[in-house]
Amino acid sequence: MATQQDLQELLRLMTVGRKTPMLQAMAQIKALQAADLRSTLGAESSSRSCPLSIKQIAEAPLSSVQDALKDDKGARALQNACKAALKRGQSAATKRDAPDAAVPPAKRPKPDPFALGPSDMTPAELEKSLQLPLCLDEERISRTVIETNRAPLVLAFAVELLRHTMPDQPLSSRLSLAQGVVSANSRSKAVSLGLEKGPSADEEGWGEGQPRVKIMGREIPVLKRGGYEWRGEEQVGAQPEPPATEAGTSTSEKEPEPDTKTQTSPTSTVTAAANPTPPPFETETPTWAVSPPITLKDSTFIARAIRLTTPSQRKPLMHSLLSSIPSLQSATHNAWAYRIAPPPNSASLPHARGVREEAFDDGETGCGDLILRVMREVGAVDTLVVLTRWFGGTMLGPDRWRLMRRCVTAALAERLRRTGLDTAPAAAGGVGGSGEALWALDLEAARQRRNVTTVGGYGSGTRMHRATEVVGMDIHRPEGARAYLMKSFASVAQEEGRGAAGAAQGAEVGKSPSKKGKTQKVAEKEKEENLGLLLGALRIVMDSWADHLGPAELDRRAWGWYVAVRPDVDAGQAGWGAKGRVKLGDILKLKRPDK
Repeated sequence: MATQQDLQELLRLMTVGRKTPMLQAMAQIKALQAADLRSTLGAESSSRSCPLSIKQIAEAPLSSVQDALKDDKGARALQNACKAALKRGQSAATKRDAPDAAVPPAKRPKPDPFALGPSDMTPAELEKSLQLPLCLDEERISRTVIETNRAPLVLAFAVELLRHTMPDQPLSSRLSLAQGVVSANSRSKAVSLGLEKGPSADEEGWGEGQPRVKIMGREIPVLKRGGYEWRGEEQVGAQPEPPATEAGTSTSEKEPEPDTKTQTSPTSTVTAAANPTPPPFETETPTWAVSPPITLKDSTFIARAIRLTTPSQRKPLMHSLLSSIPSLQSATHNAWAYRIAPPPNSASLPHARGVREEAFDDGETGCGDLILRVMREVGAVDTLVVLTRWFGGTMLGPDRWRLMRRCVTAALAERLRRTGLDTAPAAAGGVGGSGEALWALDLEAARQRRNVTTVGGYGSGTRMHRATEVVGMDIHRPEGARAYLMKSFASVAQEEGRGAAGAAQGAEVGKSPSKKGKTQKVAEKEKEENLGLLLGALRIVMDSWADHLGPAELDRRAWGWYVAVRPDVDAGQAGWGAKGRVKLGDILKLKRPDK
């Protein structure tokens, strides 16, 4: 049975082996899938959910391939290439399995140009290798002055911003996406200064057809990392007993502010009592689709979904749920949201309404809106979702968004599996995406690496690109972004107590006397510590606003914050790449004022 890996190998064969432009290769694959070559290969390959493979093309009747591609010569060449690739694979397998085969001398394997990092590195190992330093000591941060140029500062802002606006993205994706922002900003600046001319690769159409996300005001073309499964430290399916909490103590991620407009519900949870216990999952009501429980730092999340066609059904359904599983009443939060489709004949009604939505946080700030957002993304209607949380005493920060999204998605998927109802995924659009891991595409590198000229067609001239494990498309690599951050923030001597003359002299010289005699190791250690302090300052600022601003608004403000603290450099070309000073205390001043 064909797999996603088979489809990736087919794409590689077409784009690298046969030098077919990417857009043309994708169009040919879609035509072959529409022709359903799998139906000619027997029951084993007949599943429509299976991707296309080299073997399927090689074994299909030539006439079927020709009918699909509308190009007899091209179809014959493609099938011959697939047959040759299949034969090479079978020959290699025979040699490996031969008992008397001579053992070749050990050789250092050639690097795979399509592999991102070591081939045996698991997602967890990859994410761990990319970890960044972090220091949240505000007193130390406020005393620190660093020297840097503007590009790495944009990179640091974007990496920390994405932790809040796109919490489902692993660190590898956040680094790649943030580097995409830096690249787009640098290209725009270079054009405005006259350092570069002509249209960008994106304007030439190299990013045509790719999904995009908006980060710090920039539209970044992205590539979905299909099948990349990464988890943090959470445990799925675990049911530890949350620690005791004092009665009457708020355990929300954010202390709820008094609001006379806050909606109340008779099905709201009671105040968390001491030793709240997660629900006995063996007694689940069968009509509810249930997600696996997820636990992180003693906080447990679980979501349930059920059919709902009128708003009046919500209260009885909630009452039934809490009655059948009494332990839910000891949970810290039972947030909910529903979406109801309009009647089939609503288009002919004079006062017809669209999809009806309503949500309730139950003290878990932003939870109701998150549930609605996930439901819109998967096209779920006539559905009520209840998300339950037992707070464990430790704030989770943006991780809670990722865990809540996973629970809601799992509950909706389980309901779909049980009922067989169809959903139409909506376009991700805007900030936040749909939760699937992403790479930022490096379109400028793709354009620069072309070395074959073909007239016509999007992306013509591509031959072979650097480094994704998918199909050879250029991406902004997370290792490069991390290395850039680690080496970009040098120390500046403290000018306190040196007097005005000394301070002026230090500012004029632009470097610290303490730098003299430093070994490379000491300098690298200082830069790493400074990066940790910078990221700590940015995290403190972002955390202070996260519960008061939505992802789109937080993204919009981030650029203004960067402009307010970026280093001063000369105007025009003289300032291109120049370094200046950044006082981390100025970043801390961007925190949301306490009210």
